[in-house]
Amino acid sequence: MTRAAKPKPRAFEEICERIRRQLATGRLKPGDKLPAERELAEQLKVSRAALREALRSLEIAGVIALKKGVKGGAFVQSGDPANMTRVMQDLVHLGAISLGDLTEARLLIQSGVVWLACERATEADIDAIGRNIERTAEMSRLGRGEERRAAIAEFYRLLALATRNEVLKILVDSITDILVRFLRGVPEDIELPGLIAHRRRFFRYLKARDSANATKELERHLKELHDHLASRSRQEMV
Repeated sequence: MTRAAKPKPRAFEEICERIRRQLATGRLKPGDKLPAERELAEQLKVSRAALREALRSLEIAGVIALKKGVKGGAFVQSGDPANMTRVMQDLVHLGAISLGDLTEARLLIQSGVVWLACERATEADIDAIGRNIERTAEMSRLGRGEERRAAIAEFYRLLALATRNEVLKILVDSITDILVRFLRGVPEDIELPGLIAHRRRFFRYLKARDSANATKELERHLKELHDHLASRSRQEMV
């Protein structure tokens, strides 16, 4: 059976790819200003219309910023991790990422985060996580749902911060932001079963640098949370 040929990239897509290659090789760096439109079109041997479309696409992707005025032009951005979060959120909304996908990814990523945090966390990191858990308990007791959700998101960010790994911090931020959106749509009474008990057991393992049990405790909570959210989704579909 003959495979269908890949569609040929459109002109603006080829231009985007060429500019991205210049970033990858270091020929372009954050803060650099691209040549003026006419000059850049001549360098790349493309039409100005195709170049404008490419620049708009790169601006939407957060790769460049287009500024108007005498000192305006196209400037290479320093990179914003929030762009990845927005892309992932769009994929969730479009149905390309399911709750199951999200939970599976979280389990894998958070397991690695816990192992590194147990190894690398400073006493200040551990103290901050402990304070966060007690704040979460207080917000739960007071029934302040939005503040509790903010504290929940902060817990995962503090844990990722303790790994001293920038990639893990970005991944955790993205997935946590998406999870918080899920949580806003479910009632408080089923949102996070046994959360505080889980958190306090986890904290004891973290303080003891017991990565095996800390990982198991967090995995147990994430699986329970997934089951509750999945159950809620099924009920809404009935």
